[in-house]
Amino acid sequence: MARWNPQDYARNSSGQERWAVELIAQLGLKPDDTVLDVGCGDGRHTAAIAAHVPQGKVLGTDYSPDMIIHAQVEHGPERYPNLAFEVADAAALPYHEQFSVVFSNAAIHWVPGEHAGVLRGVANALKPGGHALLQLGGHGNGATVIAAFDEVRSQPQWAPWFEHFRFPYGFHTVSDYQRWAQAAGLEVTDARLIPKTMEYPDRAALTGWFRTAWLPFIEPVPADKQAAYLEEVTDAWVAANPGAFDVGMMRLQVSLKKPA
Repeated sequence: MARWNPQDYARNSSGQERWAVELIAQLGLKPDDTVLDVGCGDGRHTAAIAAHVPQGKVLGTDYSPDMIIHAQVEHGPERYPNLAFEVADAAALPYHEQFSVVFSNAAIHWVPGEHAGVLRGVANALKPGGHALLQLGGHGNGATVIAAFDEVRSQPQWAPWFEHFRFPYGFHTVSDYQRWAQAAGLEVTDARLIPKTMEYPDRAALTGWFRTAWLPFIEPVPADKQAAYLEEVTDAWVAANPGAFDVGMMRLQVSLKKPA
């Protein structure tokens, strides 16, 4: 499991924050909704959801204990009495008909392989008639970043550390999610791949995002060599993508409903 640094994530996740704000606006929340935020990270967006449902309840879950501890400290019950956080695996959600809404932004693609289990968990967590809005990395996401990491980690000085490397993300297609949702008993009301752009003001900000968001491509390298490795990755990306520090991404956005 990747070891997240919540403070570093907060400094280098402006793109994810912007997308979360856009996505929350699409939820159509009612004041008494009960909401599950899958992959809540540092809890900023979960707290924003809690503010929209003053008569409801919100639970933020994340696979990272470090993130959950940070979220509990930063968004505690004294400020958000209707908000709680706990560790949970998105691939095996343990909830049964507790939520009217399930939300997830920029998180579920961290589940490698197929996502049939993710969608079964979402279906189980929803109350009858509830709905879900999920946005995650989709097929083709971050292709230029992956190409830069692949180029550098294949070089002789880095390759030994990646001998047992396995692709860590589940970047899937619309048809994949339609198939898995149907098998889970969910109705797909909308599903699409959405091109987006991560925009960074300079090289340092781009490297900071690499360090924060692409941990599985970094952690195999010994800690004392990671800074040099990241500089080489940034060199490779800049050489292949001259001009602005803008990174093309592909988001898979899926709206789901559980039959009443």
